[in-house]
Amino acid sequence: MASEIERKFLLRDDSWRRAAHASVHYRQGYLAGGAHCSVRIRISDDAAHLNIKSATLDIVRSEYEYEVAYADGVELLALCEGLLIEKRRYFAEYDGLTWEIDVFEGENQGLVVAEVELDRADAEFALPPWAGEEVSHDARYYNVYLARHPYTQW
Repeated sequence: MASEIERKFLLRDDSWRRAAHASVHYRQGYLAGGAHCSVRIRISDDAAHLNIKSATLDIVRSEYEYEVAYADGVELLALCEGLLIEKRRYFAEYDGLTWEIDVFEGENQGLVVAEVELDRADAEFALPPWAGEEVSHDARYYNVYLARHPYTQW
């Protein structure tokens, strides 16, 4: 079984921008999002991926991801329920780990979160100075939630 071990944090400030070395723009939507799993399609400038993720509220979740033809991805976005999530993801290194900082756009504008993927759920790691409150166990910060309850309406 494929799994993702991820911790998610709000940001204290924008000093993370000095560490950012690359970025990619994503548009994504949810084809299904129920009690057991979510099914997402995500496109970037040149790729499309279908993603299935367990709906557990934990730092360890089952996750499966498959590349699909870009044209298919664009068509699948039109079938999605709720809002499309639009964001720019930046990549920053800190203490040997790659942090992904999502700057949301559109109806979720104003929300910025940082995620780090780990090898083990009990892995110790240093927090960058720009990482604030941990929200890993708060469902409101999951993209599937944001597609139905946009940040600008909280």
